[in-house]
Amino acid sequence: MKITVIGTGYVGLVSGTCMAEVGNDVLCLDVDPAKIQLLEDGGIPIFEPGLQEMVRRNVAAGRLHFTTDVEKAAHFGTVQFIAVGTPPDEDGSADMKYVTAAARNIGKYMTDYKVVVDKSTVPVGTADAVRAAIAEELHKRGVDTPYSVVSNPEFLKEGAAVEDFMKPDRIIVGCDDEQAALNMRALYAPFQRNHDRLILMDIRSAELTKYAANAMLATRISFMNELANLAEKLGADIESVRKGIGSDPRIGYDFLYAGAGYGGSCFPKDVKALIKTAADDAGLELKVLTAVEVANDAQKHVLGRKIKARFGDDLSGKHFALWGLAFKANTDDMREATSREVIKDLLAAGATVTAYDPEAMPAAQHCFPNEPGLSYGANQTDTLEHADALVIVTEWKEFRSPNFATLKAALKNPVIFDGRNMYDAKLVRAMGFEYLAIGR
Repeated sequence: MKITVIGTGYVGLVSGTCMAEVGNDVLCLDVDPAKIQLLEDGGIPIFEPGLQEMVRRNVAAGRLHFTTDVEKAAHFGTVQFIAVGTPPDEDGSADMKYVTAAARNIGKYMTDYKVVVDKSTVPVGTADAVRAAIAEELHKRGVDTPYSVVSNPEFLKEGAAVEDFMKPDRIIVGCDDEQAALNMRALYAPFQRNHDRLILMDIRSAELTKYAANAMLATRISFMNELANLAEKLGADIESVRKGIGSDPRIGYDFLYAGAGYGGSCFPKDVKALIKTAADDAGLELKVLTAVEVANDAQKHVLGRKIKARFGDDLSGKHFALWGLAFKANTDDMREATSREVIKDLLAAGATVTAYDPEAMPAAQHCFPNEPGLSYGANQTDTLEHADALVIVTEWKEFRSPNFATLKAALKNPVIFDGRNMYDAKLVRAMGFEYLAIGR
């Protein structure tokens, strides 16, 4: 199939590359010439395990192409994926201007049948707006070219996006005509050879499914974080509680880990957008999700509060090593990352920080330009010099099994603040550390 992907962010670049990997002819469009040049030179604008090698392989095979030419992109693919950003507006709603602009460009230049696919995370009703934008452009041209609009939300986890696309657990397709459904089934056939994972539904249900999925996962995280805070007060261990409730098959173990709050490009934005959609379009107050958002915002300051409880509200003269900057492991994404709030809390209290992350330090430097109290270590050991304590914010694998003897010798005080509950609390405490984790 000939496929156009509009947007080369996480969703667009991963989707386009994976579709090329199974033999399709894919053209990726982006309006940023620097990004397209980087891709053509063999680089990628994001860190995602396995993606760069796959991009290079499919470019070399002639199946994956990049362009800034909007007209060329509109002509190229029978299937046109819209995978542009939907950043949060000031009121929390999703900003749809890039999606609408992409739809207008398709309508402006298309000359034959197109299946226009909303791949971006978009509010319920977006397909109607996309259909109207295309129709308006066709009307201006005085033509009546046929097209279909489909909702096909992505369910890609940053850090595992390639695997998620190549081996999906479900493929949600919302459409209202048989031709579009046939095209989407053909497109996804190579990704579900051992059994059918494609779930066909109406467009609005597909649009809501994406928000519902992220909202449910965010709810589980905030719920466990609130229980963790309670466990600390009651003298219980949230890790034991997690095992106890996770063994119930109705609950399961996934997304039951307590920590220092969720971040990233999806959960915070999508929870806000769903709350806003409910209020504006349905006159409903989503009380549970409002509480999820409030709980998560508070959880991002738990580490700061623990540090002040141990060292005092005035942290002047104190220096902290910080491991992990990205909002989660296996990405360089700093959007809504907990580390940003932890660093702000420490600097505001007068402390200085030396941070290390395997991938996210360039992004962190962009978030904290010319911040005098913040420096960066060449590796995780380098951060420990002159540090009063260690603060762990992101659960990178290389942090899982440190040399605790070296750690203890390097720190001024044998104190670890663990925002991800990475270690066996009894073991670490037996080695002489003060181990201040979440709910333990």
